[in-house]
Amino acid sequence: MADVVLGIETSCDETSAAVLVRDRSRNRPELAGLVILSQDVHQVFGGVVPELASRAHLRAIGPVVDRALAEAGLPLEAVDAIAVTAGPGLLGALLVGVCYGKALAAAGGKNLIGVHHIEGHLFAAALEDSDLAPPFVGLIVSGGHTLLLDVPEWGRYRLLGETLDDAAGEAFDKVGSMLGLGFPGGPAIERLAAQGRDRFKFPRPMINEGLDFSFSGLKTAVLYAVRDSKDLEADKADLAHSFQAAAFDVLMAKAVAALDHTGYNTVVLGGGVACSRTLARLMSERLKPHARVAVASPRLNADNAAMIARAGWFHVERGETSDHYLDAHPNMPLPGLEPATRSPAPRAT
Repeated sequence: MADVVLGIETSCDETSAAVLVRDRSRNRPELAGLVILSQDVHQVFGGVVPELASRAHLRAIGPVVDRALAEAGLPLEAVDAIAVTAGPGLLGALLVGVCYGKALAAAGGKNLIGVHHIEGHLFAAALEDSDLAPPFVGLIVSGGHTLLLDVPEWGRYRLLGETLDDAAGEAFDKVGSMLGLGFPGGPAIERLAAQGRDRFKFPRPMINEGLDFSFSGLKTAVLYAVRDSKDLEADKADLAHSFQAAAFDVLMAKAVAALDHTGYNTVVLGGGVACSRTLARLMSERLKPHARVAVASPRLNADNAAMIARAGWFHVERGETSDHYLDAHPNMPLPGLEPATRSPAPRAT
């Protein structure tokens, strides 16, 4: 049992620390401090440079942890357990957080728990939605992952579908680059799409073919449209809107099909792409009145340590800890993942 959990997240290009404290009146964790430091250096290169990310984490990790504790009004001595992202992610970036978390745990005699980054995204919505509980369908959409999970209970997961090529967030970043919108692409595309219309009828890859995803063909279709444009500046808003509409149509159709397959009435939407208020709104409208969408605020959907602390809290409460041989695993398998049960093709939507 733990009353204070310190979370650390360094899987990619955000250095983050968070403190969760037990609310004794409701016997649940409450967020007391959260710091997220994003690395602007990668914007110059149009994507994350692993070595630069690792160096930035090294410089920032100490001050970020100190600031999160200060926000919570607690000394390090008050922390009972340290939860740190152990994978998946960039190896060098992960190692910074894992080594720092291990050092703090060893020096202070505190429990240590390695957390899977995707499991953290599943728990993010639970930080703000006290009624959220399995069973539900988890749709995790980020720059590195796009997958559908059957979650019958916390700690048990069944893979329903995943991307066969590009993650949805990666496609947004690449299209953002094609349109000269910078990195990351998702927020800029969402802003520009609000000024456009669905004039370019881009494909909806695999929309009626099982629960797996594919975004490489959609990305290529946008590339050809950009090359064929006679006035790219005039077409940009419509290109952004058309691409976003196609990507979101696929995500929503797969979520509906996963609900049909499982019989559940809740979708938990998580990951960086879930920061899109447009996606959350459209999916809520699509599922009403038969199902609901649980989605955290953008700050908790982007990579952050609060979600890692929340997932770690769950495991520590079950008496699970990691030893001081904990290592970083860039391709870490999801804990509790059970054999997949693939569904038939979804209905046309």
